[in-house]
Amino acid sequence: MKQFEKVLVLAPHTDDGELGCGATIHKLSEAGAEVFYVAFSICTRSLPEHLHPMTLAEEVKKATELLGVKKENLILYDYDVRHFPSIRQTLLEDMVMLEKKIKPDLVLMPCSTDIHQDHQTIYAEGLRAFKQTTILGYELPWNNLSFTTNTFVTLSENNVQQKIKALNEYESQKARSYLNADFIRSLAKTRGVQIAADYAEAFELIRWII
Repeated sequence: MKQFEKVLVLAPHTDDGELGCGATIHKLSEAGAEVFYVAFSICTRSLPEHLHPMTLAEEVKKATELLGVKKENLILYDYDVRHFPSIRQTLLEDMVMLEKKIKPDLVLMPCSTDIHQDHQTIYAEGLRAFKQTTILGYELPWNNLSFTTNTFVTLSENNVQQKIKALNEYESQKARSYLNADFIRSLAKTRGVQIAADYAEAFELIRWII
């Protein structure tokens, strides 16, 4: 992990990055990498009426801090959920700006088979914006009809615990089944079994630059 000095996590919506690669973010931070987290939607116009529009913005700040992301490295946009395909050029321009500003040597983003329209757009435009960067695609099983598990990051118990703690900060989303701690741990265990490790997160290898 020490080969990566600057890591950029592309999350279509708040919590996607933590769900897909939260334990890896924590491991990278532990290894000394500077991790930047970008959420393209804080869902202000999609939350239930009883919740404050900035609820997810506050929750993602707490969650990413637990994973080792510095406050100044959290970047939040407020594009409307499920409308990313109609603003793909704007999103591309945002990513090009991020590439020039951060110059990451690793990008973590949704995988190529993610069926959510916003996730598909971030994947497609991410390929264009980060042409000279190593890219791994994280898995979100509820959005993947298939997923290529050809890259693994081994995890410690502490990495998994921190991922669970980070996701617990999303009080507004706790009804979602995939935020269940048992599910998070069992998926990490399953990926670990595939490589004879205690725990792991799996990724799709999109581009590797040696």
